[in-house]
Amino acid sequence: MGLPAGDTQLVQLMDEALADAARRAGPWLVCRPGCTQCCHGAFAINALDAERLKAGMRELHAADPQKAEAIEQRAQAWIAEFGQEFPGDAATGTLGTTEEEQERFEEFANDAPCPALDPVSGLCDVYAWRPMTCRVFGPPVRMGTGEALGCCELCFVGASEEEIAACEMQVPHELEEKLVEDAGQPGETVVAYAVRKQANR
Repeated sequence: MGLPAGDTQLVQLMDEALADAARRAGPWLVCRPGCTQCCHGAFAINALDAERLKAGMRELHAADPQKAEAIEQRAQAWIAEFGQEFPGDAATGTLGTTEEEQERFEEFANDAPCPALDPVSGLCDVYAWRPMTCRVFGPPVRMGTGEALGCCELCFVGASEEEIAACEMQVPHELEEKLVEDAGQPGETVVAYAVRKQANR
């Protein structure tokens, strides 16, 4: 599908929202480089996230081919280990949409490290191009209209509901949904399939 121009605006808005939430949270937000709580377990990413990761991998291949190849090797190893149990199309990496497949995904690869995670440094090797789910993990966020606030279990320990609410990160869901809708590719996947070696690179 290609990465739409509007994705740059989305990333900028997300970065600004995260910085603002972090400023208000202060020491309640304990997210730091090397903390990998959010880097384990499979999670769904949309087509926009996948295209951003693919664009990032192309840039990384030009700037640091050794790092890019290491990510691809970890992705291939991830797929080799978990592909047979993948709740969807294991060839394309498209997640299934049936109730049974969605239930299977809840328990799928829950302890597996993300292929983008450098096992030595504990840092994300595709941080600049990471999915939106990664960008909202930590601060209090609402994943949809009317939904309760949720935050990383390591953050806001001992904080009251009022203190947590005062640090809510405002997420531009509408812009993201519009970009995904405009792309015309509603299917979801996981990081391993987005960063694996592309035949047409």
